[in-house]
Amino acid sequence: MPVWEAGPQTANGPVLQAFGLDSSTLTAFLIGLAVVIFLWGFERYRTTFSRQEFLIAITLSLGVFAAGAFPAVYSALASAFHVERRSLIVSLLANSALVLLVLYLLAQVRSNQLSITELTRDLAVERATETASTDTSTERTVCVVIPAYNEAESIRNVVSSLPESVHGYAVETLVVSDGSTDGTVDRVASTAATAVEHPLNQGQGGALKTGFELAQQRGANIVVTIDADGQHPIDQLDALVAPIADDAADYVVGSRYAGVDESGNGVARRAGIRLFTKVINVITKSNITDCTNGFRAIRGAKLNDLTLTEERFSAPELIIEARKNGLRIREIPVSIAQRETGTTKKPKLGYALGLARTIFTTWIR
Repeated sequence: MPVWEAGPQTANGPVLQAFGLDSSTLTAFLIGLAVVIFLWGFERYRTTFSRQEFLIAITLSLGVFAAGAFPAVYSALASAFHVERRSLIVSLLANSALVLLVLYLLAQVRSNQLSITELTRDLAVERATETASTDTSTERTVCVVIPAYNEAESIRNVVSSLPESVHGYAVETLVVSDGSTDGTVDRVASTAATAVEHPLNQGQGGALKTGFELAQQRGANIVVTIDADGQHPIDQLDALVAPIADDAADYVVGSRYAGVDESGNGVARRAGIRLFTKVINVITKSNITDCTNGFRAIRGAKLNDLTLTEERFSAPELIIEARKNGLRIREIPVSIAQRETGTTKKPKLGYALGLARTIFTTWIR
């Protein structure tokens, strides 16, 4: 708060003058602070060679130095913006700088998260590639990708229920354990499936991307995704794959609302799924009835056409990307059962917000 004192007399009375930024003690403090900020930025640059951090430090130090050594600069700015109090313009500039710094930090945090996510998936893919079979068979294959997070109680039954072949295609099974801590991978070890483990949880979308990359490396003709909780109907796998095998579709998704829904979802969740499905139909000119169903099949050669960035709520992203890239989409009725064991991993409060965000960002990009 500036200190106001009476100045020279004029015909209209004394002129008030502000000395809040003109104190010699405050001037010395601000100049010293500017030097400290600059030296911090210089030291950071010598250590990390981050130009962004050095530029931020220089900008802040110059602003603080100007406030201490050249307070008239802020007086001029106050006059330009028709602000009577010089301290107010300083506060506005300081708060603006703080907001920019917070936004920068958020961007850095997000960048670091993406780097960790990419490293996690790369590590999982590398380990899987090292242990992969060297079989060079030209047999047509369906790769069943099963993302799993703490599904030790059900994963083995799900894997064991898969057939050796479907619609003339050999079936390969790939389980992606997404940072599980309950021995999910150990339960798969005694089966014919390949198990891949993320050292850190990435979300279902992240697990699917790992699975898709490995399926492509193996030359899968068709990639199927199913949940690890036993809800998806393995006996309807042939009907799911058939439209792609017969070249009638590139993307096939099951619908519990066109078939049988015994998932046990509450009224609010069912209503939300139907609402988001209608939104997707409106904004993409689609005609589906179940936008969150994870029982799907995709032509392997079309996976590279899809831009997949969502780590958590991947179902609507896959449908919208398929539609935007001209994939022939087919929906089939399926029966969805209750979970065999355990509880759902879907967030209760953030589920609707996550779906809405994913739908909007996928559609607009």
